[in-house]
Amino acid sequence: MTESMTEAAKAKLLRSLLDGQLPDEHGRFGPFGGRFIPETLVPAFERLTEAVRTTLHEASYQAELAAELSDWVGRPTALSPMRNLSRRWGAEIWFKREDLAHTGAHKINNALGQALLAKRIIAETGAGQHGVATAAACARVGLPCVVYMGEVDMARQAPNVGRMRLMGATVVPVTSGDRTLRAAIDEAFRDWVTDPEGTFYCLGSALGPHPYPYLVRELQSIIGREARAQMLAKAGALPDCVIACVGGGSNAIGTFHAFLGDPSVKIIGVEAGGRGPGLGDNAATLTTGRPGVLHGTYTLLLQDADGQIQETHSVSAGLDYPGVGPEHAMLREIGRVQYIMAGDDETLEAVKECATHEGLLPAIESAHALVGARDWARQNPGTRILVGMSGRGDKDMPTLQTTLLANDGVLS
Repeated sequence: MTESMTEAAKAKLLRSLLDGQLPDEHGRFGPFGGRFIPETLVPAFERLTEAVRTTLHEASYQAELAAELSDWVGRPTALSPMRNLSRRWGAEIWFKREDLAHTGAHKINNALGQALLAKRIIAETGAGQHGVATAAACARVGLPCVVYMGEVDMARQAPNVGRMRLMGATVVPVTSGDRTLRAAIDEAFRDWVTDPEGTFYCLGSALGPHPYPYLVRELQSIIGREARAQMLAKAGALPDCVIACVGGGSNAIGTFHAFLGDPSVKIIGVEAGGRGPGLGDNAATLTTGRPGVLHGTYTLLLQDADGQIQETHSVSAGLDYPGVGPEHAMLREIGRVQYIMAGDDETLEAVKECATHEGLLPAIESAHALVGARDWARQNPGTRILVGMSGRGDKDMPTLQTTLLANDGVLS
């Protein structure tokens, strides 16, 4: 699609985004976004849109959120030089350490911000990190919490299911559809339709109907703002390249946003390449998808020739989704961000390399970004690379025990 848009039109969209004019009043990021919802949810979305408009940037809300992010979440998270990987890859590697945030990933930034807007929370989760963050935020704020999670993801993310339940959340297994993140979101929306007045849906990524892509982006953009200031303070310059993994896209859009206006900074999003390029073998929506509507927004999707949404595959539960946030779709359209794939095998090797040489166990999702960083470093030696380390890998130990550790002969 990018080829059909003139360079002037692309530049105009980027300027509008940087000037705060996107999304527009209809929730559109250029051709993408919008709101496609059942009529019964329109009043709930109007209330949420008004709350975002009047409250999100209001001084008292921002002060309360900032205090909780500092005192409870542990922000600012560290910016860490990765000296051993830098030597191995021939470039200057820095990690923005969202794995050090409370609950172990970037998800808490968004969950806490939305919990402060809400009365009762309904959430969906894939890898479980959003569910854990939402359960923690609800416990902190004093709200009941229901989390929908696909049966397949519950099995491969069992530690996070236990954490959610310990924090008082009701975890509802979803046995319909593909039994992963897409089915969990479907079920959460069905719940919301039954009680739009008394519930609030805490959407975990920068997707869905307006105003969620904007709301999540604003709550996650603290990652990029911190990282940009830290790079200037510690390295004395901006990075040459910023890289993050992309599923629905919340950690990536939060990391990227502060650098979009810096033309010297290359920005790369890394999607789940799974088993290969074939439809159904990956979750690389931005690389191989086509436009369509899913979960209330017009964006790029993995679909067949008849427009039927396809099942996806990834070794990482958190990237295993057939769509992506509309802001990412626009950034691909205008060419400001490059999106690439990392396959299952090379991602697992990146987990091992990072753990072995830096003593840091990344989430499998985050390790997709490591593959992109390694390849960029080898093609651009001596450059400065910022990697969004979106989460830690404790939750992935069941998967790692049946892949990396079993293959190494550690487990019989």
